[in-house]
Amino acid sequence: MTQFKLGHAAENEWQKAADQVIQQIGACEECNLAFLYVTDAFSNELSKLLRYLKEQTGIAHWVGSIGNGICCTNTEYYDQPAIVVLACQFPQEQFRIFDMAQEEQQAPPPANPNDFSLRPAVVHGDPRNGHLPETIQELPEQLGNGYLIGGLTSSENHYFQVADDLTEGSLSGVIFEDIPMVTGLSQGCTPITGPRKLTACDHHMAITIDDRPALEVFKEDIGEVLARDIDRAAGYIFAAFPVQGSDTGDYLVRNVIGFDPDNNLLAIGEHMSPDTPIMFCRRDGKSAIEDMQRMLADVKKRLKGAEPKGGLYISCLGRGRHLFGENSEEMKMISEVFGDIPLVGFYANGEIAGQRLYGYTGVLTLFL
Repeated sequence: MTQFKLGHAAENEWQKAADQVIQQIGACEECNLAFLYVTDAFSNELSKLLRYLKEQTGIAHWVGSIGNGICCTNTEYYDQPAIVVLACQFPQEQFRIFDMAQEEQQAPPPANPNDFSLRPAVVHGDPRNGHLPETIQELPEQLGNGYLIGGLTSSENHYFQVADDLTEGSLSGVIFEDIPMVTGLSQGCTPITGPRKLTACDHHMAITIDDRPALEVFKEDIGEVLARDIDRAAGYIFAAFPVQGSDTGDYLVRNVIGFDPDNNLLAIGEHMSPDTPIMFCRRDGKSAIEDMQRMLADVKKRLKGAEPKGGLYISCLGRGRHLFGENSEEMKMISEVFGDIPLVGFYANGEIAGQRLYGYTGVLTLFL
């Protein structure tokens, strides 16, 4: 019988926080996997904390990450020492911990072409590794019918992930096989116009869009008010790159990082290629709430009446209190739709869904 138990605490001393978590989880003899997220303040103690949790709970397998912010059912923790843990029970043969920073685990076993089992993986990555986008794109194919869910560690100091032991430098997590789950992705943005074509660019610099000066097109799309004071657009208007072949209108959101008015150029936080679709979108609290509600309704519909037993939620550092409000409003939105199910997660430096690394998104996973 699959089960999920939640424990969370905010304390200045790591052992006090751990003891509270252990008490909340209670007896968990059947639990064999736990998700652990801790705030930056406990990064130096994470090795001791992990060892203590293993000893006291008897749970053998752990995965997780450090986060500038972490979250759980109805609660978001920022700017304080805190821990969240989701203790789980899964069939032992249906999950496997992996760590691509270890030489012997550089790649998962090759997929059997005649095996059509779904292999989702919850993954955590080191944002300092420039090869992660390629790894994220390739891993689902290596798994065979794989799908990634996760995020990049966010931290002011260390960039540790947990994959049974502490690790860093690459991608790690847990691969599941035929575990029933439903996932959803919330972008938190609203497109201003339909897609255009990036007709000329140089690395991060957009030169022309639809064969017109890129900055001129940008000003036209964002409207006269913002165009008169273009610095106001920073942090509010973003570039979006539609995912070709997607039947859900999916797109990757990237920062607009600079302007060159003299040459009508636009700098974007993405290594761009010509002849790709591009559009601009706005990001604010209203857009974020509307898209979160859309995602939650879609996930609920796809559950087809099934009741989720537990879940994970990985959101962007720029979301949470910055978009939804200070009172853990983002997490409370999930409970309003699915009830107070045991759920944990963290605020990431980039979110992972499918084969792509996103920004400004929220990735929800519900276990059935």
